[in-house]
Formats: sequence, C-alpha cells, structure tokens
Amino acid sequence: QVQLVESGGGLVQAGGSLRLACAASGDIFTNYVMAWFRQARGKEREFVAGITWNGGSTMYADSVKGRFTISRDNGKNAVYLQMNNLKFEDTAVYYCSARRGTILTKEVSRFNSWGQGTQVTVSS
Repeated sequence: QVQLVESGGGLVQAGGSLRLACAASGDIFTNYVMAWFRQARGKEREFVAGITWNGGSTMYADSVKGRFTISRDNGKNAVYLQMNNLKFEDTAVYYCSARRGTILTKEVSRFNSWGQGTQVTVSS
C-alpha cells in the first residue's frame, strides 16, 4: 500500500488561493489513481478531484469546477490541488487518497489509501 502525507493547508480569506501537496511513498506511484476528498464538520467525506496515473484524465466535483485544479508529478511521487477563488463553504479537512488501478471514480469506498488530512479554513 502506498503511504500518503498531505501539506499546504491553512487559513485564507475568501477569494484567496491555496495549493495542497501530497507526497506518496512505499509503492510504485504510477500504479495508482489519485484523488482529493474533503470532509467538513458534521458532514460526510466527499469527492473533490481525481486524476489518472498519467494525468491524462481528470474529474472534478461540480462545486469546484473552474476553481480547483488537480495535477501530479510522477517523477516526484506527488499530487497537487491548486485551489483558487476559495469560498467559505470550501472549509474542510482535505484528504489525499489513492486507488490502485486505472479507473477514475468519485466513490469514497473505492479508495483504500488515505493521508492524515490537512485543514483548510476559509474566512468570509
């Protein structure tokens, strides 16, 4: 199983930007579809964005389309989430996740490796 460590969270004003990073180790990175999920207090974990092993295909939640961009650098075993025009409702703990294989999905249950999470707080 791949191990994942997120970084880059913090406090930002509405309209601002943050870039999250996730470092992977322990297995061949290109064996994995990567994704970002988030969980706000009192809510279920939800899909944010995903990317296939070579970056050839991406998927986004409707709520972040046009504002967030997922990317990966296979040479660095890393995946990123660039978040622009942040809104108060983007406040959550953001989790990096990995799914072995080639199929990109939004389903939480399909991902079996998770980071510890990083807090993103957007002030209104």
